[in-house]
Amino acid sequence: MFKIARSLLSMINAERAHELSLRVLEAGLYKRGSRSDHPCLRINIMGLDFPNPIGIAAGFDKDARVFKAVQDIGFGYSEVGTVTPRLQLGNHRPRVIRLNQDKAIINRLGFNNCGHDVAYERLLQRDYQGIIGINIGANKDTVDKTYDYEIGIKKFYNLANYFMINVSSPNTPGLRDLQSPKQLKKLLMRIDDVRNSCTYKYGKRIPIAIKLSPDIACEDIPMIIEQIIAYNIDAIAVSNTTLSRPSNLKPRFVKESGGLSGQPLFQRSTVLLARVYKAVRGTIPLIGIGGITSGESAQAKIEAGASLIQLYTGLIYQGLPLLNDIKSHLTESTKRNGANRLEECIGIKSEEWAAKPLDECKR
Repeated sequence: MFKIARSLLSMINAERAHELSLRVLEAGLYKRGSRSDHPCLRINIMGLDFPNPIGIAAGFDKDARVFKAVQDIGFGYSEVGTVTPRLQLGNHRPRVIRLNQDKAIINRLGFNNCGHDVAYERLLQRDYQGIIGINIGANKDTVDKTYDYEIGIKKFYNLANYFMINVSSPNTPGLRDLQSPKQLKKLLMRIDDVRNSCTYKYGKRIPIAIKLSPDIACEDIPMIIEQIIAYNIDAIAVSNTTLSRPSNLKPRFVKESGGLSGQPLFQRSTVLLARVYKAVRGTIPLIGIGGITSGESAQAKIEAGASLIQLYTGLIYQGLPLLNDIKSHLTESTKRNGANRLEECIGIKSEEWAAKPLDECKR
């Protein structure tokens, strides 16, 4: 059934295929996953107890339509967004390109979403205890983009289990500038202030993570980490899509604009993950994203330094069987390593990964 469904979806426009997938999940036409994962996969970070470390990355459920279905299937958590204060149509179509041979996607969507109010009303109806992260971003035409993050935190503070600050999408002009050490300090100071006021108002402290680009300059990592620690950020996601084009990418896609995700991103994102892991020296947990297409690549993210991982493009090519493959592999590899819990394997190969080049040599 899965092979038939994947074949049919691959024959239609990528955005339409995504919309069809969401409607299937909304209708409840999916197989529920196991109610309990192997105990070794359980992990507590940011003060949150995750039944397993696997989530779907932002971009899949932009408008909070299927967050419950995601966890019913067996993911350990779901992340809604990226959501902006006001409705945003995004960039002109076509804006999603499949790179089938490379098992990759190039997207130039531009934070298309229905805005805060629509997502808020849906999240307000949640009736279960699963972990939900809210990925917040800025509207394209906002002059002071830091303000959009401030109002996002205020809007969803009483509904989110954690926030993901997205300053790393390549498809919103000026957004990545917020990652520069000077701009990042201004943003994090504002975020820290608004969280402090919301903590007082609601009587609880909601964790905040920040999502970095795979294209940041490695020499900027120490300064970026210094700011992240100074302003009490709880986790770092590494990474978003990349504007770089690895040398082993099929030549006809090299000049396509937009962010590249999927298998060609694996090396760059995992090397950067390991370098960030070394820089934080265990003070902040990391979320590994980029190019996870198998149990082996998921394990590599953990060993490079990730406490949690997120999938998206891999699901387009592998489908939901990928989730169970990863769970099985992580469970078995934990046993082979002589560990009782997967978290004991976090960062055990970070030195090895950090020493590798960002991009693979041309084959």
